[in-house]
Amino acid sequence: MELPEEILAYIFSFLSLRDKYNAFTVCKTWSNTMTYPSAWTHTEVRCDSEASVPQSFSAFLPLVRHLKLSVSVTEAASRKTGLWVLRQAFSGGDGRLQVLCVNCLGNPPLFYAGHDLLQGLVDVLTDGSSLMELDLRGVPFTLSDAFVKGVAALCPALRCLFINNNSLVCGVVAETVREVLKLCPALNTIGLFQASLSQDVFQDLLSPQRTALKRLELRCERSLKYATPIRDQMWAEVRRRHPVLVVDLELDHTLPELHVPAVLQPSIPVRQLRLLTWTWLLDEVRLVGQSYANTLEALEVQTTPSPELNDALVTLATQCTRLQEVHCYCVVSPEVITAFRTHCPDLRRYTLKTRKEQHPWTYTTLR
Repeated sequence: MELPEEILAYIFSFLSLRDKYNAFTVCKTWSNTMTYPSAWTHTEVRCDSEASVPQSFSAFLPLVRHLKLSVSVTEAASRKTGLWVLRQAFSGGDGRLQVLCVNCLGNPPLFYAGHDLLQGLVDVLTDGSSLMELDLRGVPFTLSDAFVKGVAALCPALRCLFINNNSLVCGVVAETVREVLKLCPALNTIGLFQASLSQDVFQDLLSPQRTALKRLELRCERSLKYATPIRDQMWAEVRRRHPVLVVDLELDHTLPELHVPAVLQPSIPVRQLRLLTWTWLLDEVRLVGQSYANTLEALEVQTTPSPELNDALVTLATQCTRLQEVHCYCVVSPEVITAFRTHCPDLRRYTLKTRKEQHPWTYTTLR
């Protein structure tokens, strides 16, 4: 109780809205501390049937700088509350909100496509908004070209934009990506469907006036079978133009197996790789060890167990010594575990099982 209120406010800033409310009711000192703007820097708001948003906190929501909004899409009342939170967070008009992450909970009703939530987000954004990061990876709805262009036009200060969500199809074409790059010149971190890329997008990224690209997240799914593959030479040129660039790749189960080799080009500076295809990945694992040994830090594999896979993983462990995480969701041999623990000094956690267990499998933490 003798902690300075400034320190308490900093601690409270990392609490969810529900926990902030609980802390608010503890005592007078904590209640006063909750009025500090720094207590609201980071705030997570959950809108569902189990968590209500106290109306008394509406005056504090404009103080939030980093907002994570989780909304249950099952009930219309929860969606309405989520839109109210967005309006309150943007109501200050002084550009405090810099980071916004939207996450949807539950299963959406039949034929519900999230139009009210997406349109509500566009409505609260003001022209020239100071929003610097927008994360929509937790939104399960197809994002349209018009929506993405509208957000980019309203938020020219964006530095991070993630639209690589878990929708069934990619709704953003390459020309929209090019428009976003023009509207948001400071953009240095982008999450996309790989089907949204094209040779023209890469030419824009190669422009001398383009802000240095730091991170590229790509989700590879069924839409890639209709897209023109990006040549390895183009990846090599982008890598030379943006030397600090790292790429996080996710290949999901809808990606046809024949298209996997075209995605895993050797010149991509892959930092994180998720092979979630549930196909025979022996050749791909060998390719990963040969191509990404100097960049790979995290690997996730969902495939079928075999002695050949064990041998390939042991070899990969000796090649990709920068690995910090490895998760293989099939049974492996004890030699695989020994190899990763021996050859990867920075390994922090891994999911490697020598026998089947009930799901979800738990990972092992080393540090």
